Amino acid sequence: MYGMVNNAVEQLIVAEHGEACWDRVRSLAGVEDEVFVSNQSYPDKITYDLMMAASQVLEVPAENILIRFGEWWVLKTAQEGYGALLKATGTNLKDFLLNMPNFHTRVKMMLPDLSPPSFTCFEKSDTSVELHYMSKREGLAPFVKGLLSGLAQMFNTTAEVEHVAQKTCGDDHDIFLVKWS
Repeated sequence: MYGMVNNAVEQLIVAEHGEACWDRVRSLAGVEDEVFVSNQSYPDKITYDLMMAASQVLEVPAENILIRFGEWWVLKTAQEGYGALLKATGTNLKDFLLNMPNFHTRVKMMLPDLSPPSFTCFEKSDTSVELHYMSKREGLAPFVKGLLSGLAQMFNTTAEVEHVAQKTCGDDHDIFLVKWS
């Protein structure tokens, strides 16, 4: 993953729990880097180790941390780094979700080593979509749930995000149902 992901993990933990907590997380994860270069690629293991260490230090299930990180990613990291691109993807939650499959295509132009997930979105009704999430990375469905929740917050929309199908041995992707009013 790119350094910007690890930077965002650090920013979330420092903002919500303080610098000393981040130092404990980084130490427990065995991460010696004190600074991550945003546009440099790092092994995925570093990010996974940071998340697991945060779970232990904060005594919070990793799933909860990933959900919160997904919200943070949309509301802080993405808006600061990709605000114009976010705005160009949609002016409301429904339009954004329907256009989301194209978002990473645009980001990949800026970050050529990016190995992004893919999304397919199906309109279920005027107030709901079914989002299919495919990724070579394991265990990040809670992060996607947080992203979807963060997008709803970004558009000032009350939404319910339900993880309706999990990637298993027989399925190659996760499915989320997003409903709003």
